[in-house]
Amino acid sequence: MVTTMPEPYLLIIVVGAVFVLAGLVKGVVGLGLPTVAMGLLGLVMLPAEAAAILLLPSFVTNIWQLLAGPDVAALVRRLWPMMTAVSAATLAFTGLITSGYTSIVTAGLGLVLLAYAALGLLKLNMSVPPVAEPWAGPVVGALTGIMTGATGVFVIPAVPYLGGIGLGRDDLVQALGLSFTVSTVALGIGLWANDAVPLHQVGMSAFAILPALAGMWLGGWLRGRIAAETFRRWFFAGLALLGAHISWQGLAPAF
Repeated sequence: MVTTMPEPYLLIIVVGAVFVLAGLVKGVVGLGLPTVAMGLLGLVMLPAEAAAILLLPSFVTNIWQLLAGPDVAALVRRLWPMMTAVSAATLAFTGLITSGYTSIVTAGLGLVLLAYAALGLLKLNMSVPPVAEPWAGPVVGALTGIMTGATGVFVIPAVPYLGGIGLGRDDLVQALGLSFTVSTVALGIGLWANDAVPLHQVGMSAFAILPALAGMWLGGWLRGRIAAETFRRWFFAGLALLGAHISWQGLAPAF
């Protein structure tokens, strides 16, 4: 299993390529940048190192997605209990991704990617009645925060939940931007509190903004030229293979 980052010049090439691809996926399907970036960077470095590089491009692209929607204030009023739980749980559990249990964390990252891919391929949809939101939101937020703190991936179970509370398309895209922004900020604070954001990674994270935005532009261009359903299937199938490989990376030392 890889425990150190590549040489600096190789790292620049790897990070640039990863964030162009991750941005492209986000540009086509509206999400997936942190998931793809964490998965691919997890092949060549520790999850905590990948999460530190992810912070700035994730924040910039998600705040853009958040502010482009119709009504931020209404979403915040509706989702603040969930967002509060996301923040608290992420801060409480970020010590896991920076811990010495690197094999367990790596295996956990792979399993989360596998779970997300399975949900996408099987098209399993969650339906949440309005009466359940007051308690379901904080529970889902707490579980999402635990996953974020442990693996650096903040899609499970937030994405299925937000897709199941009856939001319109534009509101859903904005809600995902809100959830991802809150998760990114909480993860950044947690990594900083655990001394896991060295200066060189801040610089690499800032560099990654440009390829991420370039990838999003390319994804927006491609969106009108390819069948969205075909791209979605290939995306989740590739994510499943990536998750399986990363899980094996983490579990192999135990055998």
